[in-house]
Amino acid sequence: MTSATVPRFPDNPDSAAPPARAPRWSLPALLAVLALAGVLYSWNLSSSGLNSFYSAAVLSGTESWKAWFFGSLDAGNFLTVDKPPFVLMVMGLSCRVLGFGTWQMMLPLIAAALGTIWILHASVKRVWGHGAAAVAALVLALTPITVAINRDNNPDALLVLLMVAGAALALRATRTGRLLPLIGSAVCFGLAFNTKMLQGYIALPAVFAVYLYAARGGLWRRVRHLLIAGAALAVASFWWAAAVSFVPASERPYIGGSTDGTAWDLIMGYNGLGRVLGGDGNMGGGGGGGGGFSGSAGIGRLFNDVLGGQISWLLPFAGIALVGGLILRGRAPRTDPARAALILWGGWTVLHYLTFALAEGTMHPYYTTALAPGIAALCGGGGLMLLRAFRTDRRWAWMLPVALGVTGLWAVVLLRRASGWNGWLWPAIALVMAAAIAGLLLFRTASGHRLRLLAVSVAAAVAASVAGPAAYAWSVPSSAGGAGGAGGMGGTNPTAGPTTGGGGMGGPGGGGGRGGFPGDGEMPRGGRFGGGEMPGGAEMGTPPGGTGDGRTNDGMGGGGMEGGMNGGGADSGLTAYLEKHRDGAKWLLAVSSSQSAAQMIVATKQPVISMWGWSGSDKAMTLTKLKELVRKGELHYIQLGGGMGGGGMGGGNDVSSEVTAWVKKHGTAVKASEYAGSGSATQSQSLYRLDASDAS
Repeated sequence: MTSATVPRFPDNPDSAAPPARAPRWSLPALLAVLALAGVLYSWNLSSSGLNSFYSAAVLSGTESWKAWFFGSLDAGNFLTVDKPPFVLMVMGLSCRVLGFGTWQMMLPLIAAALGTIWILHASVKRVWGHGAAAVAALVLALTPITVAINRDNNPDALLVLLMVAGAALALRATRTGRLLPLIGSAVCFGLAFNTKMLQGYIALPAVFAVYLYAARGGLWRRVRHLLIAGAALAVASFWWAAAVSFVPASERPYIGGSTDGTAWDLIMGYNGLGRVLGGDGNMGGGGGGGGGFSGSAGIGRLFNDVLGGQISWLLPFAGIALVGGLILRGRAPRTDPARAALILWGGWTVLHYLTFALAEGTMHPYYTTALAPGIAALCGGGGLMLLRAFRTDRRWAWMLPVALGVTGLWAVVLLRRASGWNGWLWPAIALVMAAAIAGLLLFRTASGHRLRLLAVSVAAAVAASVAGPAAYAWSVPSSAGGAGGAGGMGGTNPTAGPTTGGGGMGGPGGGGGRGGFPGDGEMPRGGRFGGGEMPGGAEMGTPPGGTGDGRTNDGMGGGGMEGGMNGGGADSGLTAYLEKHRDGAKWLLAVSSSQSAAQMIVATKQPVISMWGWSGSDKAMTLTKLKELVRKGELHYIQLGGGMGGGGMGGGNDVSSEVTAWVKKHGTAVKASEYAGSGSATQSQSLYRLDASDAS
């Protein structure tokens, strides 16, 4: 090893500027991290379960441009999914060009995840240099929950890309004082809003605060720029909702998740404050807290048995690095880029942490992937600042060893929670971290050839810090819910690593990914399913498509994409009967819930109506509308009750009760023996035929 390969530590601890020339190892290191991430996000992907709720909407978007624009669940455009359609548009375009399938759907999301790493690396590099950027990229790539969700067709991979791009552009605007990057940042956050609504706004206060405080130019200039960017944000955020509102209700699908069929209600209620406060179709509310997927709401939630192994490994280090970095930059000029970056990424982390920790509504573990970029940036940039201070100022000689010691100790705690899972790992991490800290203290003031030993100690500390997250991350592609309970995956609630404790519905650790609800996992408004059943008619202990022990079977019941594409998620006898007796109807069938409709849409590639949406409380199907569809011959068959293709939802509102009663009174019941195949479970299913004469 030559002296040119040994990392250099500037004598000035306040120096945050990167070197003028990139070291030879920088680009290969980034490419290696991207290659590692690519393997983690795509290896064994075809055996992973995707979310049939979104898969059905993507398929429908390939068959109808109207469905593509609105984000309709079915190609007949009866009802949309309960999210804005931007991610569906992206996946839909990919599938229109390449054909509908797992890889075609996931390709743009995997590209988005890799793009997030690249952008974060570039942003950190501009402020702290190549070493900090490499660490930040590695931490982000190996965050367990990030690996899990980036292998799924939920919106989060695209959401995080847009938010990180917005943050990076905001830092550029702050550094240069130029308006154009700030407008670009606002557009990115607006598109993030159209990916997952208000979650895309969580980091915005930090963005605005950084630019207002640290950007070049006078105060009025900064305020004027922010006002212009605010206008761009509004346009980028609300163009879709505005466009939807201009289409008459009779000519557009019902907006899923809303109470009145409008996008504005969805924004303010179910996908707005309802997520934080509970209610409006979300679990929690009234002090219950959290929906059961991530444990009870509280300031320590992200360290609990459910979320700890998914996101919290480096949270203590990030917090110490943030505080230490801000103190170190305390006397720097107002426009100091290092302090601006600390405020932005620190604000990002704190805002996301508090939102996820205290949210009383539905809180899935995979939401916390949005925390990962902030943690990664603070570990890379803030960690480098602690290292520089450790080297040059005796007053700071204790802070970096303490931060690393806390990190190692917390890794041991998390790994010991997973009793019997890779039991050798926590002693190895403890040993390596202890040796690394000893090396740092021993060679703190080293120079010349002894500086190499300090570099080895730093590398060992980094390795010990990421070993635990790496093991959790690798469990996802290596086992995909296989032996030992590691790497549990399901499109409804993907998680990484082993099961580590109780976490309510959706399960803890890896269990959360095996047996969550299809769709986004919310309970109906009021906190119960119609008839006391789970979606699809399953009993409360057994999710649809589940085995009763938290693992999905090979069908689509747990959101399994592969099973659904092969028809495993819908009764083959039923679908064959419906297709044979369709008699020119626009829709193959109407069922109670969106998850049941999605399973059959993916299995048959035909439009299927979800009458009452995901939560069972959408008033999409009314008696008047049903009679009209029947009179026009656009719908002949309705299935009520439970079962994989039927759905047990819809018992939560008067409209559904009225429709159900009318169907039972006027429809002709189809005997199960006419369509049930061998071994089909039909006892809780009721299929009815309706013709124009029945609606007269």
